[in-house]
Amino acid sequence: MMNIRRLIEASAIAALYIVITFIAAPISFRLIQVRLAEALTILPVFTPAAIPGLFVGCLLSNLLIGGVGMVDVIVGSLSTLIAATLTYVLRKKYIIAPLPPVLINAVSVGIVLNVALGFPLIESMIFVGVGQFIACYVIGYPLILLLDKHKDTLFLKD
Repeated sequence: MMNIRRLIEASAIAALYIVITFIAAPISFRLIQVRLAEALTILPVFTPAAIPGLFVGCLLSNLLIGGVGMVDVIVGSLSTLIAATLTYVLRKKYIIAPLPPVLINAVSVGIVLNVALGFPLIESMIFVGVGQFIACYVIGYPLILLLDKHKDTLFLKD
C-alpha cells in the first residue's frame, strides 16, 4: 500500500507530466514528436512513486490534451507503465535506465500511429524512437545526473 509521501510524489509527477505535455502539445503528438514530458520517465531511478505518477500523467495527457483516441490512451499509458517499471528495475545502471521508454514507445506508439492514422509502420517507429531518444537521453539522462548529485537535498530516495 502506498504511503502518503509516495501518493504525493506520484501525484506531483503526474501533474508535472500533464503540465509539460500541455505546454509542449504542438510537438508532443503525431508522427514527428518529442514529448518533452517523457524526460520524466527517468524518475523511477529515484522513486517507485514515479511509476504510477507517469502512468496517470500519460493517461490523462492522452485523454485530455491530445493523442489519437482510446487506443492511444490505453496502449500509450500501458506502455509508459511498463517502461517506468523497467526503468525502476534498471535504476542502478544510469546509462541504460532511460532505454525502456525509448524502445517500448517506439514500438507501441509507432504501431498506434500506424493503426489509428495510417502512417507507415517502420517510419512511425523510427520517428517516435528518435523523439523518445531526445526526451529520455538528451534531456532525461543529464537530469538523472543532476538529480543524483542533489538527491539527498531533494528527498529523492528509494
